[in-house]
Amino acid sequence: MEGTTLIQGRYRLLERIGRGGMGEVWRARDESLGRRVAVKCLRAGRSRGGGLDDELHQRFRREARVAASLQHRGVTVVHDFGDSEGTPFLVMELLEGLNLSQLLKENDGDPLPVADIWDIAQQICEALAYTHGQDIVHRDLKPANVMRLTDGTVKICDFGIAHLNQEPGFTARTPNAGAAMGTPPYMSPEQISGRTVDERSDLYSMGCVLYELATGAPPFDLEDTWSILIGHTETEPTPLRVVRPGLPEELDRMVLALLAKEPHDRPQGASEVSDWIQRARLDTGPLVPSPRGGPQELLPGWALGIRAGLAPGRLPRGRTPEPSPLSARWTLPRPGLEPHAAVLGALPTPATVEERHALGLSLGHNGRWAEAGELHQQVAAERAAALGPDHPETLSSRYELGFALSRQGRHAAALTEFEQVAAARERHFGATHAEVLDALQESAYVLDGLGRHEEAHRTYTAVLAAREASAGPDDPETLRCRHNLAFNLSGLGRLEESCRLSHEVAAVRARVLGENHPDTLSTRYEAAYALGRLGRWEEALAMYGLVADARARALGPDHPDTLAARYETGISLGRLGRSEEALALYRELAAARSRAQGVGHPETLRARHGIGVNLGRLGQWEEALVEARAVTALRAGTMGPSDPDTLVSLREVAVALGWLSRWEEALTIYRQVAAARDRVLGATHPDALTSGNDEAHCLEQLGRHTEATAVYHRVAQIRRSART
Repeated sequence: MEGTTLIQGRYRLLERIGRGGMGEVWRARDESLGRRVAVKCLRAGRSRGGGLDDELHQRFRREARVAASLQHRGVTVVHDFGDSEGTPFLVMELLEGLNLSQLLKENDGDPLPVADIWDIAQQICEALAYTHGQDIVHRDLKPANVMRLTDGTVKICDFGIAHLNQEPGFTARTPNAGAAMGTPPYMSPEQISGRTVDERSDLYSMGCVLYELATGAPPFDLEDTWSILIGHTETEPTPLRVVRPGLPEELDRMVLALLAKEPHDRPQGASEVSDWIQRARLDTGPLVPSPRGGPQELLPGWALGIRAGLAPGRLPRGRTPEPSPLSARWTLPRPGLEPHAAVLGALPTPATVEERHALGLSLGHNGRWAEAGELHQQVAAERAAALGPDHPETLSSRYELGFALSRQGRHAAALTEFEQVAAARERHFGATHAEVLDALQESAYVLDGLGRHEEAHRTYTAVLAAREASAGPDDPETLRCRHNLAFNLSGLGRLEESCRLSHEVAAVRARVLGENHPDTLSTRYEAAYALGRLGRWEEALAMYGLVADARARALGPDHPDTLAARYETGISLGRLGRSEEALALYRELAAARSRAQGVGHPETLRARHGIGVNLGRLGQWEEALVEARAVTALRAGTMGPSDPDTLVSLREVAVALGWLSRWEEALTIYRQVAAARDRVLGATHPDALTSGNDEAHCLEQLGRHTEATAVYHRVAQIRRSART
C-alpha cells in the first residue's frame, strides 16, 4: 500500500508509522501543497450493518471536530478531515519528536532533570489555559498524549474523548454508553467515580504527569488497575521529595496541590499554575532544559498505541516498594464507587468465574454489549467444562450471552442461545418456571428483530398465558410481556389490537407503578405510535404531549427521552396541517439537541430536517432549500454521503428545487439519490422505488414524457418481480 494509496485525490500514504486502538497513522504527502502530513484513518470493528462501529466512529469525528477548532502552538494542528470510501480520516501536522512516555524510556526510566520538568509544565499550562478558554476539557492527559518536539516545543495531542464544557450536564461520560473514560494512572477522582468533571480534572491529570516526570512513575504505580483507582480516590500520594530527595520544595508543593482529591482544593485554573511555575523558576534562578537526543519522526502516543506508565510491579531506580491498599486480586466495587465503563475497560480479568460473570453484567449495564458478550461467552465455556452444559450457572452465562448478542442486533446468534437455554431449563425446572419464561420471552424479542413476527407472536402468547397463571396479571414481568406483545402486533400490521393492548398495559402500569413511571410512559409512547399509524393523529398528538410533559418533569426538558417524545409531537402536528406549530417546535428541539448532544448529532439533524420539511409545507421554499442543503452537508460529513438519512435530506433538496421550478437541477439530484439507494438499499426497497417515481415525475415536468414513461414502467416491473 505504501506510496500507492491516494486519499481523495490529494493525500498519498507513504508509510504506516503507528497503530492505536482507534486507527492507523500514516506518514503521507499532501500532493496539493507539497508538504508532509500525518493521516490518521479509523480502523474500527464493524457493526452489525457492516458499517464502522458507531461509538468509535462518533468518537473519531468528535476528535476531528474538537481538534480542528483549536489553533495554538501547544496543540497539534489539524489540517483536514473527511471520509474516504466509508473510512473517516484526519490530516494533521507531522510531528518530529518524542512523547513524554518515550522521553522517559529514552532516559532509561530515570526521571527528567528539574529544568525540563519546569519547561514542560509551563508549556502544558499554556496549552491547557487556551483549550479551557475554548470551553474544552481534554479528559485524557497523560505522557503518551504530550509531545516534545526536537525544537523543545510541547504539544498536547489526542482530543478523542474531549468534551465541550459548555454543554449542559457536561460529565466524563460518552454520549452513547453513559460511561466514564480516561487512562487509570492519570484519571482524576471525579472521573473515576463518574462525577461531573471540568478543567480541574485536567489539572489533576497534569499533576500525575509531572509526578511521573519527576520520579519516574505515576503517583499510584500499584500492582493492579483497581488498586490504582482506589489510590486516586482514597490514598494520599507520597511526596515527591520522599521518592527523589533534592527536588525543589516548590515543585513538590505544586504537584501535591494538583493532586488534591477534591477539585476545590486544587488550583482553579491552568493560568494559576502557570503563574506558580514562573514564580518558582524565578526563585530558583535560570535553568536550561537538557539537550535532547537526535530528531525522530513520530506521531503522538495515541497514534503509536504505546502504553503510558510503568508495567505493574516495576519501580523507578531508588524507589522502595510500598504495600498496596488492596490485594492484587480484583474485588467487586463497594457502595459509593460504581464500576463506570472506563474503570471496567481498564480492569484486569477478575480472578474467579463469578467475578467475571459480575463484570460482564456491569459492562452490559453500561451499554458495552460487545465486551459483555465476549466475557459471558468465555465464562459460559469454562462453566460448561467444569459444571456441565446444563448446569444452572452455565445456562445463566449463556442467557446473558444471548442478551448481549440481541442488544448488538445479532438476532440470529442470540436466538440460538435463548432457544437452547429455554430447552435446557425446561428439562430441569418445568415449562412454566420463571427462568424458562425469561428465555422464551427474549427469544420472541429476537424473532421480531428477524422479521419472524408470527413465530414471535405465538411465543409471546404462550409466555403471557404462563406468566398470568403463575404470577398474576399485574406482575411487572407479565406487563412487560404484554407491552412486547403490543409491539409485536404492530409489526404484524394488527394496529387496532396493538393500540388497544398498549392502552390496557399503560392503564395497569399507571395503577401499579404510577402515572409517571418510565415503564408507564414507554407504553403510552407505544400507544401513540400505533395511533399515528392508524391515522388518528389528534389522539397521537395528545398522547405524545402527555408523555413529553411527564418526562420533562421527571427527567428534565433536555433529556433524550423527553426530546424523543417532543420530536414525535412535531410529526403529529405536521400530519394535522399545523405546520407553524411544528416549525416552532422543531426549532426549539434543534436548539435543545444542539445544547445536549452537539450540532452534528444525528438527532439534532433529524430536528433540523423537520424544520426544512415544515418550511416547505408553509410554502417558504427558498428557506427550505437552504435548510435542506445545510442538513445534507452535515449528515454527509458525519454519517457519510450514502447514509439513508443523508439521502432523505438530499431528496428534500430536490423537492425544494422542483417547487422553485428548477427542474433540471432537481433531476440531477433525484438521479443521484436513486443511484445511491439502488446501491445501498437494493432496487426493490420502497425508498429506491420512490426515487424512481421522483425521477419520472421530474422528467414529466420537463416535458420529456417518453423517458418518464420508461422509468414508470421500470419501477412497475421491479414492484411486480418483488411481489412474486
